[in-house]
Amino acid sequence: MARHIYRCPLRWSDMDAFGHVNNVVFLRYLEEARIDFMFRLAPGDGSPSFSGGSVVARHEIDYVRPLVHRHEPVVVESWVTRISAASLTIAYEVKEAGEPDTVYVRASTVVVPFDLAAQRPRRISAEEKAFLSEYLDAPAERPEDAVAA
Repeated sequence: MARHIYRCPLRWSDMDAFGHVNNVVFLRYLEEARIDFMFRLAPGDGSPSFSGGSVVARHEIDYVRPLVHRHEPVVVESWVTRISAASLTIAYEVKEAGEPDTVYVRASTVVVPFDLAAQRPRRISAEEKAFLSEYLDAPAERPEDAVAA
């Protein structure tokens, strides 16, 4: 299973009054990583995949530790945890570059491919499914989900 890696710059405006990256800004980081990931299939070869649009149906985000604003980027790792006929779930970890054990956020997004002309959801194409399958992995177990033996 592959993970998509996106190096996300931090901006001065991302900071809250306490010098941390504001919680809502993380959704922008996830969006940037998701767009970078999904549109890797379409450019160059003329593929229409994912270029027709998509909508976010759901976000889930766990803030693991505060991220203090600085000039170095963070790494957003993305992978797919579920593919259905008309939606997919992308999981993410926002990490310290060069320190894979330093995780700031764990999150997931349910994405629905969308037909912009018809203004309605559409099915995932065979080409899209093949691309997404390269990044398919089971969802990571979170510590609060683990059952004590």
